[in-house]
Amino acid sequence: MAEVTEQIVREAPQIEAYKLGLLESAKKLSEQQLPLPAYQVSGMTDLQKQAAQLAEQGIGGYQPYLQAGQKALEAGIGAIGQSFGAPTTAQLQQFQNPYQELVTQQALAQMQRQADIARQGTAAQAVRAGAFGGTREGVQRAELERGMQDVMSQRIAQDLAQNYAQAQNLFSTQQQRAQQAGQLYGQLGVQQAALGQSAQQFGLQDVQTLSTLGQQEQALAQQQLEAQRATQLQSALTPYQQLSFLSDIYKGAPGTQIALTAQTAPQASPLQQAVGLGVGALSAATGAKKAGLF
Repeated sequence: MAEVTEQIVREAPQIEAYKLGLLESAKKLSEQQLPLPAYQVSGMTDLQKQAAQLAEQGIGGYQPYLQAGQKALEAGIGAIGQSFGAPTTAQLQQFQNPYQELVTQQALAQMQRQADIARQGTAAQAVRAGAFGGTREGVQRAELERGMQDVMSQRIAQDLAQNYAQAQNLFSTQQQRAQQAGQLYGQLGVQQAALGQSAQQFGLQDVQTLSTLGQQEQALAQQQLEAQRATQLQSALTPYQQLSFLSDIYKGAPGTQIALTAQTAPQASPLQQAVGLGVGALSAATGAKKAGLF
């Protein structure tokens, strides 16, 4: 029967032991869950919270200024509106001298006394002349009365005109003051509204400054979180990288194979052995016969 040759090619025992250990380590590592670090987001900083609170408090902060400015403008418009137009009797009456009538009455009373004296003088002259009660004395008396009435009427008209002119001057002065007050109120209203706008802008600038500083702090904190995660991830991946490195090293190592050869011959059965012996004997006899030994 034919012989069977079996050849086994193996690594050197040390290299083979290393590779088996590598496979065992890789198997154990693959069975473990990879501890990947979670992503983290940096929260709002104190400055950002302060900026948000300040912005919330500043919302509508300009309203009181605008309301005060609106009231001032309305007061100014009302004052200017009242300063135009012809004065009414009621408006002038408040500026008239309340004592003017008393002064006029006193002047008229004085005129009346003087008229009485003049009447008495005229009557005395008429008595001395013997014309009392006559036509001439009556004419003189009538002229005296008419002149006295004219003088008294002129005094009354003069006093009224003077009082009216004084009231007009005072009313005109009040109109000018009202116009000035209206303009002043208008300017004050505009200034108050501008003050509210400026206060709002300054508040927004503070909010922007705090927000910018807070964003810088938040960005730095986020970078720290990212660096921390990268460090943790590197630590988690280090075992895998080491195994990969060893695997690459073993792949590039020179071959140190050992060839083991083993030959095996199948054993013949008794029948085969007998046949073989017979064949051998027959061959030997044939050879001897050819050699002339028989």
